Amino acid sequence: MDSRAWDERYAASELVWGTGPNRWVVRELAGLAPGRALDLAAGEGRNGIWLAGLGWEVTGLDFSTVALGRAERLTAALSDEVADRLTWRHGDARGFEAPPEGYDLVVVAYLQIPAEDRRAALRRAAAALAPGGTLLVVGHDSANLTEGVGGPPDPAVLYTAEDVLADLAGAGLRTVRAERVLRPVAAETGHRDRGGPEEAGAVAVDALVRLERPA
Repeated sequence: MDSRAWDERYAASELVWGTGPNRWVVRELAGLAPGRALDLAAGEGRNGIWLAGLGWEVTGLDFSTVALGRAERLTAALSDEVADRLTWRHGDARGFEAPPEGYDLVVVAYLQIPAEDRRAALRRAAAALAPGGTLLVVGHDSANLTEGVGGPPDPAVLYTAEDVLADLAGAGLRTVRAERVLRPVAAETGHRDRGGPEEAGAVAVDALVRLERPA
């Protein structure tokens, strides 16, 4: 988990993940009433910007200064009404401090780090939830290594929905959904971590977990 390596990766190409939000973020969150949101490991800000457009007050946190610079440039092109709802912060997902009032929504999308670090970040995310709040975790599933395309080739940073539930056992959250989902790669960015052309109809295998803190 090296911020310099991620700075280099983001600096090597324009908009690594594209500008549109992740399809699972849209599917799971489009119907929620806006409030305070934390986009953890926000990258270039695509999910946070989408949430702000829906009326959420969004804090995006990432440890890559290059990615945050991209997010800030995208924000500058937005209307003042939407841009004013976005705050970008440099920080580590494993050790950030949430405000006392917490967040109504925490999104953790594609934070692919070793299990011990992932557990620390997810428990921080859970602790940051206000009563009634939603935690959405989406990432490259362990099965993606053999059954999907794209994503990291290192099995140590992949996980399953069951892994997420185990990480958050005892955190006081209610499970709404925990599943393996298939994501058509053409629906988002053409970027592919492993290199080589995408095949028609190719899919990535993702882990998706949605939880709530009781009101």
